[in-house]
Formats: sequence, C-alpha cells, structure tokens
Amino acid sequence: MMKPEIDTLKAWIEQSKRIVFFGGAGVSTESKIPDFRSDTGLYKQKYPYPAETMLSHSFFEKHPEEFYDFYRNVMIYPDAKPNRAHYVLTALEQAGKLTAVVTQNIDGLHQAAGSRNVYELHGSVHRNYCMECGKTYGLDAITGSTGIPRCSCGGIIRPDVVLYEEGLDQDTLDCAVTAIAGADMLIVGGTSLAVYPAAGLIRYYRGNRLVLVNLQPTPYDDRADLCLHASLGETLEAAIGGEY
Repeated sequence: MMKPEIDTLKAWIEQSKRIVFFGGAGVSTESKIPDFRSDTGLYKQKYPYPAETMLSHSFFEKHPEEFYDFYRNVMIYPDAKPNRAHYVLTALEQAGKLTAVVTQNIDGLHQAAGSRNVYELHGSVHRNYCMECGKTYGLDAITGSTGIPRCSCGGIIRPDVVLYEEGLDQDTLDCAVTAIAGADMLIVGGTSLAVYPAAGLIRYYRGNRLVLVNLQPTPYDDRADLCLHASLGETLEAAIGGEY
C-alpha cells in the first residue's frame, strides 16, 4: 500500500462532511464470508445448478426445498462478526463524517458494528416474513427449521432478500440515490461493480472525491479520483488510525 495514496485518503476524509460508503461482498470477506466472483467465491463452487439459478425467483418458486437447503448452507453466516472496515465506518458515522452506508450485502454486519444509517439494497437475512399473512420473523425462523420454513398460519416464511429476476426495493433505492447525490466524498469498497442496477448508483455522485478500494480492478477504476487495489479494512484503518 502506497503511503501517498493513504495520505490523500486521510486528507480527503478530514476535509469532507458528507461521506457516503458504497460496498459489496468484499467488505465482508474479512469476516470470513465468501464473496461471489473471486477464484474461491460462491460462483466458482460446484452445485447441482449455477448459484445464480438457485438464487433466482423462478427457482425459489419451482424448487423451494432445494432453494432453502442452498440458502442455509451458503448465504447465512450467523457466527460472522464485523471486521475493522465495519468498525471504521461506524466511527466515521459517530464522528459526524459519514452520512450513509449503501450496501449490497445481506449479512447485517454494518448494523452489528453500530452503523445506524444503512441502506441494504439486496435486503437482509435477518428479516423474514410469511408470504401468506405477512407475519415477520428473525433469522432463527430459517436457521432453526429444516426443509421449507412455515409460519404458524401454514404459509412459507421467505427471506426479505432480493433474488435474481426481482427488482430492488424502490424506497431503499431512492434513499441510496439521494445520499450518494448529496455526498461530498464517495468511498466505494469491496465490490466488482459488476452487478446492476446497484453498480450504476455511483453515477449519481457529482463530486471530485470518488475513492475505489478493491483487491481486483473494476470497470470504474479509470473514473476514480483515487484508486487503491488493497484490503479495505487495512486501507481504512491506515487512513484514520485512532482519530475517530
């Protein structure tokens, strides 16, 4: 990691008052939650069907029992703990620097670390609901069941997550766009910026402090004002130290 880049990141954080963080699966890999597209990611592992198929709306409807077996095995990590990236972002929010976290993750680790203003574009494993009566359930309703989880009314308990073939929640999307459009600094971390429409959100940023932090190159690297191919947690920790 190059010290001039860290010094620039630190200076920009100090000068900014409305920072927004936009993150993807790479934010949680340091918490031992696998990502999707790396060499060891979910999409490179062998399953009866491609992961994208098994996490699709049509597969959920046609093969619910197989969906839940897959979902429990590879999408839920109840023992995962927030890592240093999560805690740095919480510190920046508590210091009045960070106005919002926009995340593609469904693991709830930002909230577990203490972040309050979090927009979960793809939902959360911690929220579940009955498709018949609408009763809400926590994560235990999924992890503590086998086969197809059922509500007391007999309906299927469904995770409040966005599956392939489904649209993002419009209210959440609108809030994310508003936050990004109003930011004076946008830090994008741990995402390949390959999943749309989420990846397209960064085009709403109008400032000149667009920072990309990702281990691998992204299609937006050449548009960034500062680009670091490095660990997100290490980078953020190096930039703010114990200052917040």
